[in-house]
Amino acid sequence: MGQRPLRSAAGGNLPSELSRFIGRGGELAELGRLLECSRLVTVTGVGGVGKSRLVLAAARSAAEGAQERYCDGVWLAELAAVRDPALLELALAEALELTDHTTRPPRTVLAEHLSGRRLLLVLDGYEQLVDECADLVRELLRRCPGLHVLAAGRRPLAVEGELALPLAPPVPEEALALLTARARAVDPAFALTEDNRAALVELCARLDGIPLALELAAGRLRVLSPAQVLARLEDRFALLTGGARGGPARHRALRTAIGWSHELCTPAERLLWARLSVFAGPFDLDAVEYVCAGPDLPVEEVLDLVGELLAQSLLVREETPAGVRFRMLETVRAYGAGWLESLGDAGRLRRRHRDWYVGLATWCELDWFSPRQHEVAALVEAELANLRLALECCLDEPDEAHLGQYLAGTLWFYWAGCGRLTEGRHWLERTLEPVDRAAGEYESSRLKALWVLGYVAALQGDAAASMSALYECRDGAAQSGNPVAAAYAVHRMGCLALVSDDMSRARELLGTALEQYRAAGELNSNVLMCQVELGMALAFLGDLPGALALCGEVREICEERGERWTKAYALYVLAYAALDAGRTREARLLLTECVAINHVFHDLVGLVLALELLALVTVAEGDPAEAAVLQGAAEPMWDGVGLQLFGSGYFNAPRLMCREQAGELLGAERYAACEAEGRELSREALVGRALRDPEERGGGAGGVPRQTGRPRGSRVPRGAAAEQPQP
Repeated sequence: MGQRPLRSAAGGNLPSELSRFIGRGGELAELGRLLECSRLVTVTGVGGVGKSRLVLAAARSAAEGAQERYCDGVWLAELAAVRDPALLELALAEALELTDHTTRPPRTVLAEHLSGRRLLLVLDGYEQLVDECADLVRELLRRCPGLHVLAAGRRPLAVEGELALPLAPPVPEEALALLTARARAVDPAFALTEDNRAALVELCARLDGIPLALELAAGRLRVLSPAQVLARLEDRFALLTGGARGGPARHRALRTAIGWSHELCTPAERLLWARLSVFAGPFDLDAVEYVCAGPDLPVEEVLDLVGELLAQSLLVREETPAGVRFRMLETVRAYGAGWLESLGDAGRLRRRHRDWYVGLATWCELDWFSPRQHEVAALVEAELANLRLALECCLDEPDEAHLGQYLAGTLWFYWAGCGRLTEGRHWLERTLEPVDRAAGEYESSRLKALWVLGYVAALQGDAAASMSALYECRDGAAQSGNPVAAAYAVHRMGCLALVSDDMSRARELLGTALEQYRAAGELNSNVLMCQVELGMALAFLGDLPGALALCGEVREICEERGERWTKAYALYVLAYAALDAGRTREARLLLTECVAINHVFHDLVGLVLALELLALVTVAEGDPAEAAVLQGAAEPMWDGVGLQLFGSGYFNAPRLMCREQAGELLGAERYAACEAEGRELSREALVGRALRDPEERGGGAGGVPRQTGRPRGSRVPRGAAAEQPQP
């Protein structure tokens, strides 16, 4: 949303309120009563009537006053931009800040995550997926007894036990207060006076008090008097009441409000409005200028036109981590989309939109290997809805499947580096569905999608799917004479061997891939990651000098290039070697930097590995209680990392060793208590705790005094010794 989340003590992701919520006291009280009576409450009503504002106000009240009932927080999932039913579960998981790297169905992940929690889930804008949303809500409520759902939509979900609150427009007094407040926000000099009161009351009545209509009218009061606004509306009222015959008057009133705003726009503003409807979610000015400009809409005029639409409340301006973005309210966007279709220009604009976002992804991939890596991650996150729409556009045209393969493959850094494995696999598999084995001018796009799919599946622990994609990529690269694609295929085969505990094969494949990369002149984050993974294999096989040489070189290159994501994995290997040599202070410094980087990029694989090695370092520092807390906090993350990684004797050796040593020092009961304390930590709290200097902690966690001296057997196990069974 581009707004700073409002964090209650119980947690959640509710956006902060940018404008004062006016009126609706009775509806708020009734909504609170319904939430006491049912686990599913739905606010229904026409578009623009204020459903979203009401449920958010109720959710904020719940977050502040019902922390015991919703002790795991109040969470908002905005679904208006989700069109593909396959992305519904992913959208909910994203809203819940739930990252999963396994091959489990997202619905299963959601149910398991929610099954033991007590929280309120707010769903907004589900109309386009009402059947799928109803089915998902029904199953989650059945499987998760502590879950409550508050939904806002134009129709009920029709799920058993649902209580619906039909929302009518506000009463005249509240409508007048809303119009006055919004007009004052646009023009601070505006005031309700005896001279304009009658016109404003009449304007509210003509617009049926619908909040969206009032918001649009308030935008016009910046330049027109209330009497002028009313006169213009009166002139066009008969023309613009084009709702369905016999339909509710409120529908016709809303259409009047939007159509009236459309009529008041200049021809250029109307044209831009229609063309902006091709965007999904937030967009920036550069995208608008590329997609919407043309001979009939000069690019040099676009900025001023955007400003006019913004002034008329037809666009919303948002501050995001990726910079300023603009967004259309869904009802306004839908109206513009209808006009674009009537102009016969929708197909061309969708293709221009697709081309812009294919180009954006290309630039982001190149800029990933630079000091702007974090900004690139934030940019792709902000543009995700539009990138999804571009992928859908590629899939809609069979002759352009190669563009979809290219786009899905180009976003490898986002899928693998920013905790989006499940969604990445979804798009990669969909774009690869058209089966065309003949090598041609677009074969390189297919090969790229294949090795990225193999990479993603390997990180998910799905060895069969990974090998299938990688063998197909390797064979296709050989047939088409593509040495770069061949190197990527061999590299990811080595990555799969690494997470599968076949270290000898990993060393062989990763070494071969590194040679092939160098022969082809390839240097980027993937190549450096190959070198780090080879360093991991050497470390696990006992060749720490070789691992140090490889990862030390990667660290230097990363610092020179400003690359941070791969650097974090190099730091992990360097910390592993430092701990083995007894240099715990050095290991801690390396790992805290590693944790901070992985947290920024939402890389759950790297984060959990670093945290568990840090827990072992903490034992070596003489604080087994704090180590147990870190262990307890990190352990649930493994549920989302992947079954193969969870079963790895090499990667899990620090976890098992920490459990053994800390448990021996604390005793079983005290160790379990500290672990339980860690499991209650949010990810933010966990990372903050992990980054603290040991001297800041004082006594151990849970009131346990710190130990002195070095624990027995603090060397990191490797080789056959690492392959111990799980307890």
